[in-house]
Amino acid sequence: MSRVITFGELMLRLAPENYLRFVQSEKYEATFGGAEANVAVSLSNYGIDAAFVSKLPEHEIGQAAVNSLRKFGVDTSLIVRGGDRVGIYYCEKGASQRPSKVIYDRANSAIATAKNSDFNWNRIFKGATWFHLTGITPALSDNMAAITLKAVKAAKEKGITVSCDLNFRKKLWSKEKANAVMSEMCKYVDYCIANEEDAKDVFGIEANNTDINTGKLDRNGYISVAKKLTDRFNFKGVAITLRESLSANDNNWSAMLYTNGQAHFSKKYAMHIVDRVGGGDSFGAGLIYSFINGYDAQKAIEFAVAASCLKHSIEGDYNMVSVKEVETLANGNASGRVQR
Repeated sequence: MSRVITFGELMLRLAPENYLRFVQSEKYEATFGGAEANVAVSLSNYGIDAAFVSKLPEHEIGQAAVNSLRKFGVDTSLIVRGGDRVGIYYCEKGASQRPSKVIYDRANSAIATAKNSDFNWNRIFKGATWFHLTGITPALSDNMAAITLKAVKAAKEKGITVSCDLNFRKKLWSKEKANAVMSEMCKYVDYCIANEEDAKDVFGIEANNTDINTGKLDRNGYISVAKKLTDRFNFKGVAITLRESLSANDNNWSAMLYTNGQAHFSKKYAMHIVDRVGGGDSFGAGLIYSFINGYDAQKAIEFAVAASCLKHSIEGDYNMVSVKEVETLANGNASGRVQR
């Protein structure tokens, strides 16, 4: 049986109700989320044995974060307890031409101040077949960059497949620092996941004839990006999500998987967005599920994009959908009609 390990930070998400702005809101909805935790929840909902590794305080807020994963069946037994605080992010949902906004309050969180001795990778990787991480985790601190590098090296030594979502966050580190750290990290990665901006921001590899601000995307440009990434790091596959942003509420959504020298493009979905946070994580989880189950490249990218499309219709970070729901959309039923 496949077992997936994900590693990163689980944060408290505080969001104004509906589409209120930060300066308008008198109360905030509290949920939990974080890139790698979001992937673990998706996979667990698909019936995959998924474990999340992190460090969280022993107090009640830390426990509430752990409980948010447990109810979806994620294995939380590898989470280290300790440290002083849970990282927080504030999320203001955009509407129409007003973009969404995220403010971080995660400095000196439990995982950001974690030590190398907190994580026993021999024990963590026991029985594991897949390891997933993102570029967010090494961006938390220099120590976390070193810990994450040790983790991917240990995974490769054990023959575990490694996937990494570049997930560049300019509020956490500079492009120069990201380039230095991720250039070393990606030597141990099998599958790379990125969006329209990540390859440019982290590695300076840019798609030609593309403008993400106007929604103009060029397929040949992304094939070139994927090929350059593959040539540099010898990836088995590069997946790039393609978001045509018409407004904060309405996006066209598709993706490309480049593997074995061939590019495979998914169908395109016209989405009316409820919550876009976690969209990329649900895409990554869809790919991992597809590869674990031996899907061919075209079926894999169709499943991943359909999973991510559905996530955009769900409040919060976690993608709470089943394999059957994803397959129904991937197979062409996008009507949204009531299921009786």
